[in-house]
Amino acid sequence: MKNKEQIIIEGDAHFSTSIKTPLRADAFDKSDDEKIKNIQHHFKMIMEEIGLDLTDDSLSGTPYRFAKMYVKELFYGLNPANKPKLSVFENKYNYKKMLVEQNITIDSSCEHHFLPIVGHANIAYIPKDKVIGLSKINRLVDYYAHRPQVQERLSLQILKDLQEVLNTKDVIVMITAKHLCVSSRGIKDKDSFTTTIEYDGCFADTEKRNEFLKIISNQKG
Repeated sequence: MKNKEQIIIEGDAHFSTSIKTPLRADAFDKSDDEKIKNIQHHFKMIMEEIGLDLTDDSLSGTPYRFAKMYVKELFYGLNPANKPKLSVFENKYNYKKMLVEQNITIDSSCEHHFLPIVGHANIAYIPKDKVIGLSKINRLVDYYAHRPQVQERLSLQILKDLQEVLNTKDVIVMITAKHLCVSSRGIKDKDSFTTTIEYDGCFADTEKRNEFLKIISNQKG
């Protein structure tokens, strides 16, 4: 059985306020420790409500583990204080061809059901005066992925930041991911995955975009 793929092609950097993760004005008034304590309390109530016995050795520490995971791991990307420093360097070699970073791990969570989104990102840009350290692209993807997300927004958030730090519109972001809110609930389609492509600048040109897609295709093959 062939995988079913949903492809969403945006392009042209459709920036708007919608690319910002919805956050309350007081989102960071509480410390991480306060948030962990509150989430621990409420998740304990959820566990008890579904009938679990929290006196069991295996379950007794789960509310704290869950709360710590939410604040420190799964959703660390909500706090701008955790944003990686995107070091850029002078393009001393005058490199003007496509630079592609492939197969970057996506480990995110759907904001509609808080279930995992797992997959990979492929990103390319055409350098002008600046180039970015390769690991910084991976760190930026990881930062934005570690929020409650929708895939379209994730693509745009990555694109916008790279355009700003590199001072170029010539960036393309392609994400292919499996959504457990589709495979584990609802229709329970185990084989489908979703691909989003967002781009701007020279990548609006079909030939340039196809050059990128060919590189990605050859890597997969």
